Amino acid sequence: MEKLIAYYRVSTKKQGDSGLGLEAQQAAVQSFAAASGAAILTAYTEIESGKLADRPELAKAVAHARRAKAKLVIAKLDRLARNVAFLSALMDSGCEFVACDNPHANRLTIHILAAVAEDEARRISERTKAALTAAKARGTLLGSARPGHWQGHEKARLAGAALGNEHSRIVRRRKALAAVADLLPAMQEQRANGATLAAIAEKLNAAGQQTPRGCPWSVMAVKRTLEMATKV
Repeated sequence: MEKLIAYYRVSTKKQGDSGLGLEAQQAAVQSFAAASGAAILTAYTEIESGKLADRPELAKAVAHARRAKAKLVIAKLDRLARNVAFLSALMDSGCEFVACDNPHANRLTIHILAAVAEDEARRISERTKAALTAAKARGTLLGSARPGHWQGHEKARLAGAALGNEHSRIVRRRKALAAVADLLPAMQEQRANGATLAAIAEKLNAAGQQTPRGCPWSVMAVKRTLEMATKV
């Protein structure tokens, strides 16, 4: 039986409290699941405006779908097509996706939407490179190639390199935490309430949860995950 992770989104707190819009999405997803013989493992509901880029519930849904080898399902495709953050998160996640109002719009559709944005970015990059090439052809020295560019600024160069390394470490930690975004809040709460690392690992394994690498949770895996969360 195919497994589904449902993701619902409403734009305001009022809509979330009243169920306006949310009930229609839930009905569409439940009807789709029944018609396709699929099982909805769980659902995540986001209450946010269309202008916000940070969508923690989406991150949880994507992480859960990846680990459970399930499809992420939403009610309407237009919520994807006009939502760049949603598009980027899905592309980066690698998880399968389906929209109830257009079940044929899968990852291929997402690739097409992303390709349009990528093509525009490529055109801008090409125009910039052409302008720089023309400047070089005229004998203009650019950036750090300029004589004396780093003279008196060696400390700034080293500080910039150190900052870049730290940024790289932060990005790696964020990617690792994104893979367990749906589990982390409960892990942190249990730890704050005095639970041991072994107890947290045992509870995760009892619930059928796995690490991002598909392994059972160990004391060390729980420890590293909680420590990473304090460094981001």
